[in-house]
Amino acid sequence: MSIDSSLDEAYERLHHSGPEFEGRLSNHGPMAVEALVRNGHGDRVHRWLDRYMDRLDELPRGTSPVTADAWRTALGDPRRLGDWLAYFEHEVRERPWRAVLETWWPRLLPGIAAGATHGVIRTGHAVHALLDDGGDGGVDGNGGADPRLTELGQALGYWAARWQPVAVVTPSGAADPASALAAVPPVPDQSAGIDHRLGQLSETAGWPAAPAALRPAADADRARELLADVTSAAALRYLPLAHGSAVMLVHAATAPMAALRTLPALPRAQWVPTLHAAWTASTAVTAAYRPAAPAPRDSLPTAPDSANSAEEVFALAARHGDAHVIKLADTCLDVHRRTGRPEALAAAVRAAELIEGM
Repeated sequence: MSIDSSLDEAYERLHHSGPEFEGRLSNHGPMAVEALVRNGHGDRVHRWLDRYMDRLDELPRGTSPVTADAWRTALGDPRRLGDWLAYFEHEVRERPWRAVLETWWPRLLPGIAAGATHGVIRTGHAVHALLDDGGDGGVDGNGGADPRLTELGQALGYWAARWQPVAVVTPSGAADPASALAAVPPVPDQSAGIDHRLGQLSETAGWPAAPAALRPAADADRARELLADVTSAAALRYLPLAHGSAVMLVHAATAPMAALRTLPALPRAQWVPTLHAAWTASTAVTAAYRPAAPAPRDSLPTAPDSANSAEEVFALAARHGDAHVIKLADTCLDVHRRTGRPEALAAAVRAAELIEGM
């Protein structure tokens, strides 16, 4: 479904708040409302925001402007969040947004772990909305900045401030994404947060050999196909693994989906590097939160058995209200449309079972 005006209204409400709250928690509002509107639940958006926005912090102020000559020193410095937001607000107003993305995507891509991958995910949702709008952006009818451009600026600013590199793995094997993802080993110590877990990757037996076993992409078109397969594999893999961390394992699927949705706005020369970074992010999150054993098959939910099963599953996610459930359902519906696999819809049902509703 095409994006309607309720998304712009929601963005305008959200852009008075910052990308984080309560320390380092990501503001999921912009991502969730884009998914709700796109999937036909725009009538729920403002009620959803009424409940969600009470927890958010104000938009942070800048302290020292980021410049075109000295941006590297500010990259990955969360103390400069306000500076980065201001920088990209100016960039997307003064330059075509596709040109901004073309410049900054390869700079930010090595830091795809930023904000537990929420930097790239929020960017993907913003690009998705801009492409739906015809891909131009600009000035709204009242003379103000297009809320979708503002959203892209805030997404890129958040990614830049929280930029966190992970050694990108270059596929060089012969495995398909599902087989390669199934072979990814868990990190040995899963007692702390994502930074602690990702920090163990280099010392984890089987890493990076397992992700490197993926077959490589010969060209841009094959990279896009492989990235779609990676997204599908991660969404399907969520179903038996979600009990490892129902919230965090969502990102193993939603991060590559965000990258996949961004490809049409990028030069084709950037598609293969995007596959490599998104695959690394998906496998890294899987390694960080993979449980010791998958859940028994007979304990897992199934998708609704109806002609409108996809719509029913997203409606379930919308009623549930948690942003992670909504975002995963959005990804799973795309996977289901592409593959026809009912397990993709069952994965979203599983998330709704395990994650507390809002």
